[in-house]
Amino acid sequence: MTEPVFNKIAIIGAGLIGASIARAAVQYGAAGTVNLYDSSEDVRQRAAGIALGDVADNLATAVAEADCVFLCVPVGALQAVAADAVPLMKAGAVLTDVGSVKGQATEALAAAADGRVHIIPGHPIAGTEQSGPEAGFPTLFQNAWHILTPLADGDDNYDAAVSTLEAFWTQLGATVETMDAARHDRVLAITSHLPHLIAFNIVATAFDMETVEQGEVVKYSAGGFRDFTRIAASDPVMWRDVFLNNKDAVLECLGRFSEDLAALQRAIRWGDGETLFNEFNRARSIRKAIIDAGQDSGAVNFGRNLPKGDEDEGA
Repeated sequence: MTEPVFNKIAIIGAGLIGASIARAAVQYGAAGTVNLYDSSEDVRQRAAGIALGDVADNLATAVAEADCVFLCVPVGALQAVAADAVPLMKAGAVLTDVGSVKGQATEALAAAADGRVHIIPGHPIAGTEQSGPEAGFPTLFQNAWHILTPLADGDDNYDAAVSTLEAFWTQLGATVETMDAARHDRVLAITSHLPHLIAFNIVATAFDMETVEQGEVVKYSAGGFRDFTRIAASDPVMWRDVFLNNKDAVLECLGRFSEDLAALQRAIRWGDGETLFNEFNRARSIRKAIIDAGQDSGAVNFGRNLPKGDEDEGA
């Protein structure tokens, strides 16, 4: 039987990621005991009702004697929660997070540091549009990337703590990589944050059109639009905080995107089919590269079951 990496972990925030860590830690034997706490009494009751772990009524009980504390809260709440949690943690324990903006997370967690615990920011690049404790499932991190952005001034004990946290995520099925927090935020701005912003905007525009088109936008939604609505169904609190806390990198990417979109707009206006074809063909090659790298499935409709009548849909 696999030995647990941590004897006891505490998960603060029982949403999709927190619930999935709890499920995975138990299923893959990465933790001996799992404690959970959420500031919402309703969420705590729901988490207890589906046996996510030992659900505590307060933060102090949850983090007491935990070897590692996972902050699974919106990035805007990290600083306050970290400040409350650190004084309650035992010396030598690890404090980490799962936030999508690592520059802000590093500042928030470091501000709470008291020299007794090891601060190791992290980000699992995994998720769905679902939220809440019921959304968690143990295989969420299988074959996913997990990025750690350790603090720059770690000693031997800190480096050992980083290795232990890496072993935990590896046992959950993730591939772990370390990088600088600023680099992480630039990469995620283009691969995750900007696509979500575009999805939110397209769906909002379609909602405005819906009032004009008398239901036809929804009724005749093609597969491409349905995929945008899936992304746009993501937790609005989490994504509000992401954009507010990674605004510089997002605005830089958004500027480049706007320029490229304007070029396509000109090509359409002037009937420049060659430009359109070349850009579309280049985008298609990037999709192939993602599939070849094992980052997605090449199956029709991403391997999902197609609704009846959609088998030949090209959009």
